[in-house]
Amino acid sequence: MTRLLVVEDDAALGRALAIILRAHRYDVAVSTTGTDALQKAAAWHPEVVILDLGLPDIDGMEVLAGIRGWSQIPVLVLSARQNSEDKVYALDAGADDYVAKPFAMDELLARLRVVTRRRETTPEDPVVQTAAFTVDLPRRKVTRDGAEVRLTPTEWRLLEILARHAGKVVGRTELLRELRGPNLAHETHYLRVYLAQLRAKLEPDPAAPRHLITEPGVGYRLEP
Repeated sequence: MTRLLVVEDDAALGRALAIILRAHRYDVAVSTTGTDALQKAAAWHPEVVILDLGLPDIDGMEVLAGIRGWSQIPVLVLSARQNSEDKVYALDAGADDYVAKPFAMDELLARLRVVTRRRETTPEDPVVQTAAFTVDLPRRKVTRDGAEVRLTPTEWRLLEILARHAGKVVGRTELLRELRGPNLAHETHYLRVYLAQLRAKLEPDPAAPRHLITEPGVGYRLEP
């Protein structure tokens, strides 16, 4: 059973989620405060976290930052904050997905399955090597000229998707669904921004990229 930590200040909602998730074969623990959530995360080592942002003691973003300080476990934000800026901020800070309240339980379960699969790695995960940089998927590490390159969580997720399909074009809609979820699947300007950031960090000449290639009107490709 997958260990799942629900961080929700509404005790009744937390109990209801726990009951439903246990029925779907999750091993569930519930926290109603950010402090308790961080303690449970460190002691219990959940395999996935559902995180509310409106907590009574510390903001949920601080909880996310605390978890990301030592772990890359999937974190699905479940929040009443519906502003797109809040969603982007949470995703850039390391959340794997964002579901706004009110929500449908079948959608939440589907999102949980997606973020859990996304983080699963196997010994068969490749190391993709280009002439300029190396993407080590099992170790979640990128190196250039022998030195590790620091990427933001969103930059890493984008590069990871392209690396898993090295040599093939990945469509813009597919990339955005993976990065942002279906609600932001048409906001393609985000991709241009993140590709520019990756090229600045990885390409010898970002203005004339050799590896992070744009296929106009279609998508993007990582060329080894």
